[in-house]
Amino acid sequence: MTSPNNLINVDARLVAANTKFGFNLFNTLSKQQPNKNIFISPTSVALALSMAYNGVSGETKQEMTKALELTKMSPKAINAANHNLQKSLQKDDPKVQVSIANALLVRQGFSLKPEFLQINQQYYQANLTEIDFESPQEALSIINNWVSEKTHGKIDKIVTKINPNTLLFLINAIYFKGNWETPFDQSKTANKTFYLTDSSSKQHPMMSQMGSYRCYETETFQAVSLPYGKKGALSMYIFLPNSNTNLATFSQQLTPENWNKWMQEFRVKSGMIEIPRFKMEYEVQLKDTLIALGMAEFFGGLKTDFSPMTDSQVAVESVKHKTFVEVNEEGTEAAAVTVIEMTRSMPAFEMNVNRPFFCAIRDNTTGTILFMGIIVDP
Repeated sequence: MTSPNNLINVDARLVAANTKFGFNLFNTLSKQQPNKNIFISPTSVALALSMAYNGVSGETKQEMTKALELTKMSPKAINAANHNLQKSLQKDDPKVQVSIANALLVRQGFSLKPEFLQINQQYYQANLTEIDFESPQEALSIINNWVSEKTHGKIDKIVTKINPNTLLFLINAIYFKGNWETPFDQSKTANKTFYLTDSSSKQHPMMSQMGSYRCYETETFQAVSLPYGKKGALSMYIFLPNSNTNLATFSQQLTPENWNKWMQEFRVKSGMIEIPRFKMEYEVQLKDTLIALGMAEFFGGLKTDFSPMTDSQVAVESVKHKTFVEVNEEGTEAAAVTVIEMTRSMPAFEMNVNRPFFCAIRDNTTGTILFMGIIVDP
């Protein structure tokens, strides 16, 4: 796949993998959070996990390869493709801005292996910054200031506390701002009825315009592509389930195969569109979602093999994702941050019975203690 702006070759296998992973992630979240606003950046999550992917081995790597839909690519090809993708996404259009940043923020004195560092710096421009985590307020300020700067202030906080065992944050940030190719006339925006999933309704500002649009209609939905900027390299695609169905039913059709097929079916038609003006923030912990996608080993604590990353015993504490989006008459502004927090790998419970101890045998149904004793010399 070649970008017309800068002729950077982007590996189509990575685009296909990211599309599959993105829909898997989105559909799993939709099931976990029914009837809730959801707004994610699959690209941000995939890039953050790709950085971590360079630090895992064994079964963990196999699970991540499958969950990220990367089975057809070698690690070297994945990194090279991600590098080209990030460069290609930077659009040569004064009315469209896309910026991507990655970082490795580590506790002072914590050592990462040179190859892991070199790969993430070369392919993801993820510069290493040592931070004094013993001064938590200062550390939080450094981390969140980085996030705020990279998202142009749209996400000003992602980390709220420094765990005493935290060793490393792998962070991706994406910022997007695009003006519509054809802006909406503010004077035509008016409060109109918006129907909610529980059959109730509310009055909400609706933007409207007439023109020619790339559209697609089926028996179950209507869709429109609203381009940004002068070159239309980026668009917002809006899919509206028909009134005789609903979003949950439509979501069942939302597969990579259908998506790719639908993208080929859009045709230019004249007409009128009316869409809501909206602004929202979304935040989610992705641990349970990623485990549901097959990445249990990634969160496996002592079992997880992070030997390509460090000689220390480390574990994934959390994967946090936060987004912002505002859609108005001028266009769209959106931002996303994904943070993977790594901590010292501590056993959940460790007990070494190597000195005198008390023991009892209890019937847990009745509470009867059948035996008890002290063992001083086994």
